[in-house]
Amino acid sequence: MAVTIKDVALRANVSITTVSHVLNKTRFVSEPTQKSVIAAVEELNYLPNAVAQSLKGKHTKSIGMLVTTTLNPFYAEVVKAVEKYCYLEGYNLVLCNTDGDFKKTDSYLKMLAQKRIDGVIIMCTEYNDDSFTTISSQSTLPMVVMDWGPIDPHLDRIQDNSFQGGYMATQYLLENNHTSIGYIGGPLDKLPALNRYNGFSKAMADAKLDINPHWVIESDFASEGGKTAMAKILALDELPTAIFVANDMMALGAMCLAQQSGLKIPDQLSIIGYDNISFSAYFSPPLTTINQPKNRLARIAVNTLIERLREDRPLGRTHLIEPDLVVRDSVAKLR
Repeated sequence: MAVTIKDVALRANVSITTVSHVLNKTRFVSEPTQKSVIAAVEELNYLPNAVAQSLKGKHTKSIGMLVTTTLNPFYAEVVKAVEKYCYLEGYNLVLCNTDGDFKKTDSYLKMLAQKRIDGVIIMCTEYNDDSFTTISSQSTLPMVVMDWGPIDPHLDRIQDNSFQGGYMATQYLLENNHTSIGYIGGPLDKLPALNRYNGFSKAMADAKLDINPHWVIESDFASEGGKTAMAKILALDELPTAIFVANDMMALGAMCLAQQSGLKIPDQLSIIGYDNISFSAYFSPPLTTINQPKNRLARIAVNTLIERLREDRPLGRTHLIEPDLVVRDSVAKLR
């Protein structure tokens, strides 16, 4: 038979109410009594009924997270950090992969609401402002959105300053005397991709350099997309001396094809990426990239959602996370 709170009370020689106060920290209980109750809990291996507790209180101490896919190392690293901060705050994390499917996202939100999840962190950059409005209107769950989302007084957003990151990447290539610069980016109808491209464009404009439209390829943030984009550039009669690739996964695919085609990186073609995923340091050569501080991104997202839960009202804030440059070996300095 399952051990009950009554069994714990009998073992500790206290009332059931006292056991409840000790476990839920709802009232002062003397230290000797606390130790007696905790000892009884451990001896009997008592596990409180989480469902019953959630019905009595406002919170289940569980947070849901919707993410496009954990196959992408960037998302996987963010999820790992989110889970760490949830654990430190005493929350469980329920992870849902949406696979870029709007219907699947809607289904997961309904499922999480039925399970009385306290709130949701959303990191699905494939959706636009209109689709998010549909998502938010169908769910009463408190939400924090990472890396995208419309300006909304009822929504908290945690965003990488992608414009600044794009500018920084291009500026680094310019500082290394590159003037023939290409760009491989994600879908321009997605905010992070658009901001990175705009940062690239501004840096080129500030340097009074024209952008060669044949060297600008819109792709999909996946390694295969980077490879396909690089194939289009390699098919041209004239090649750039450097390419800003707007995420590390595309940079991996682009570098792979360039090297298979006989180009030496960085001697014949320099490449800079974006995200600083953990294994970008192990590319050949190690990838110079723009770092998104994933640990800080996760910490602020978790803390912001918990603040929303405690305040019991939407705060409508936007936290902008500043990127930084990580210099490795994939960019050559031209004479």
